[in-house]
Amino acid sequence: MMNELYRPTEIMSPGQLTCPGCGLALGMRQVMRAMGKRCVVVVVPSCVAVTTGPYPNYTLGVPAFHSAFEIAAPTAAGIRNALVQQGKEDIPVLAFAGDGGTFDIGLQSLSGCADRNEDIIYVCMDNEAYMNTGVQVSSATPQFTWTGTSPSGNTRRKKKIMEIMAAHRMPYAATASPAFPEDLTRKIQKAKATRGTRFLHVLAPCNTGWKIKEDMAVKTAMLSVETNVFPLYEIEDGVNYTLNYESKGLPIENYLKVQGRYRHLKPEQIELMQAEVERNLDDLMARIARNPK
Repeated sequence: MMNELYRPTEIMSPGQLTCPGCGLALGMRQVMRAMGKRCVVVVVPSCVAVTTGPYPNYTLGVPAFHSAFEIAAPTAAGIRNALVQQGKEDIPVLAFAGDGGTFDIGLQSLSGCADRNEDIIYVCMDNEAYMNTGVQVSSATPQFTWTGTSPSGNTRRKKKIMEIMAAHRMPYAATASPAFPEDLTRKIQKAKATRGTRFLHVLAPCNTGWKIKEDMAVKTAMLSVETNVFPLYEIEDGVNYTLNYESKGLPIENYLKVQGRYRHLKPEQIELMQAEVERNLDDLMARIARNPK
């Protein structure tokens, strides 16, 4: 018998304008299943907007507002406050944005909302580059990764967005993956039951930009977790860290070799990436060990 936690209601209709096998569209579908029909969604220019589509070919079965690139969070906050003023406090507002609209262009406005503890759910669909405009590098692009603007490999390391959000001491933040739908569903439902700013970081493989086959998005997302490139954890009140899944601890090469964007890597670069993953995991486990009693 199916777990009652994961008895979804479909919100998104089929026929999106995304690439076949899009990991971002799959992640959005799972988020919306968990949110249910009683909510309002904000989307911004990105693959998120491509997934939802333009009127009259809109794919979400709930009210939505298309906002400017850099203001997903304050737009959601404004809508939420307007609903509260009308006495409609039981309608959550969720903002979808990509890594460009979160790590880069929208970081200032997102930080302001988190600082004010605006009552919104913010979901970053991270495909690690500006994908729908030509695969340009963003501050979410990992080191050594090929993009259209870093053809020999990105020279910078990926920004630690979860640490940035935790520094705001916001009520709830979590990582999630479309390869682990029950974990993602539980986290969305937990976010719905919490008040204040809630942030979810979802890694969303891009078949085009990551140079993977159309049927590889879920496997690639799974490998990101099993190699500890993208561990699944949550942070409450900025200080209480919980690891939600103990990975198999596979070598990072298992993750890299299925993606064409890493075909150019040299052995010494793979070693550096492995060392970075291990440092990040050690740091995460140390934060978990320091949880306030």
